[in-house]
Amino acid sequence: MDNGATMHLAVSLFPGTIDPSPGREFSRLAGLVQKAEAAGLDMVLLADSAPASGGGAANSPMPFEATTLLAALATVTSRIGLVAAASTIAHQPYNLARRFASLDIISHGRSGWNATMAQAPRETANFSRPEGFSPDDFRRRSEEYIGIVQGLWQGWDADALLFDQSGGRFHDPEKMHLLEHKGASFSVRGPLNVARSPQDTPVLVLSGLSVSDLDIAARTADVILLDNGPVEGATARYDDIRRRVTACGRDPDAVKLLTNVALIADSKPAAVADSMEKGFRAKSCNGFTIQMPAQLSALGDFVGLILPELRRRGLVRESNRGKTLRSHLGLAGGGDQ
Repeated sequence: MDNGATMHLAVSLFPGTIDPSPGREFSRLAGLVQKAEAAGLDMVLLADSAPASGGGAANSPMPFEATTLLAALATVTSRIGLVAAASTIAHQPYNLARRFASLDIISHGRSGWNATMAQAPRETANFSRPEGFSPDDFRRRSEEYIGIVQGLWQGWDADALLFDQSGGRFHDPEKMHLLEHKGASFSVRGPLNVARSPQDTPVLVLSGLSVSDLDIAARTADVILLDNGPVEGATARYDDIRRRVTACGRDPDAVKLLTNVALIADSKPAAVADSMEKGFRAKSCNGFTIQMPAQLSALGDFVGLILPELRRRGLVRESNRGKTLRSHLGLAGGGDQ
């Protein structure tokens, strides 16, 4: 497990950050992610969004479905973690669990699922729920959904699949675990028809949390994404979440908290590094998610100017510690620690 001494860094790609020119999106995205990988960042977060019926910023296109993009980026990268957003409204839990388990094998243990606890009304209208869900119903449904996905990911022991052609045995029955879930919103028997993840399970990233969601996050999340704020309040929030994680019987270091940082192009390196160092040393988070503005040059500014300053101060590693996303983050089950 990570002792918390090193700052974790991620970069987030959202609608509006991509050049909309036809035919160029993937090459630009691939180049950006490769740059983040060469810089030694822990992971990239790939956004996804359903189209809105009207215009405006909410309808800014993400040119690819996020899990499809993850699979493609896995073939042109080798170390950086790849975390894709996928909606609990748009996907059935079995199919989503199977998709991310497959992506984790394709990426050799570098995948993660970003699940948001914030409901998007324009999304529910596309999936047979134009009226949406009440906040409490959405929260209960999301918790049930996440539990199913994590249960399915753990349906096979690491050595359960034998592929024994001569003996005619595909798996060891004693190492297969049926989920047999029957809940308020879903009924799922399991197991998945995909092997255990190279990093034990894909990483679960939770975002869009309200105070009411924090206990769910404490029970289930590997990474929590939080909005930025005054250091004093952020430190109290960090301590509160760690207490909640401990109360769930988990090691408080089993959950990493990353604070969102919005950059602008040509930002002053020393000032940005000062702000990040202050928050990190105050123990308000385990690291930061760099939210990309429309100017893609901002990543170059961060990698070329701010990141060297953070390394000079001893806050960031020179390179990734292993090959899987869990090992980058210092989480148990890394697979190559």
